[in-house]
Amino acid sequence: MKFPRPLAAPLVVLPIVLMESAVRLMFKSLLKRHPMLFERLGEHKGKRYAFRPTDLPLVFLVEPARPAISLMREPADPRADAVVGGPLFRLLALLEGRCDADALFFSRELTVVGDMEAMLALRNALDGMAIDLPRDLGDAAGPLAPVVSRVAATIRRRVLAGENVSWS
Repeated sequence: MKFPRPLAAPLVVLPIVLMESAVRLMFKSLLKRHPMLFERLGEHKGKRYAFRPTDLPLVFLVEPARPAISLMREPADPRADAVVGGPLFRLLALLEGRCDADALFFSRELTVVGDMEAMLALRNALDGMAIDLPRDLGDAAGPLAPVVSRVAATIRRRVLAGENVSWS
């Protein structure tokens, strides 16, 4: 399922600093729950990884050595060692280990450019991390955690079930 266009359209004009602040907060929360994630990259910890959701006008750049995340608008050149492209919900499902990266790659739902060894190291680092985005991101919502977690879990369940959800 692709990210709904009516929800993606405002991202073109929304201040990047505002969106990046929210992304950094979520990233920090994720790393707090999974502090060993980047240690599992080994020699690839110093690499830069870009994620290009094909249904959003954004690029996410993750630098495990710092650890840091940056957000930029398309068409940006993040100067990454490895770049993964695909629909946002597929990229998030990969983060959680809920879908087969090889199958997505060979079906061309996912593109990988650059250092394949670094990307395989990242995939292997994610294996067994038990990342649960609704739970993990809910933690960043403070007193709204139960609501955020419940809404995110519902969205994930519907997206992964392949339902034709009307977002407009």
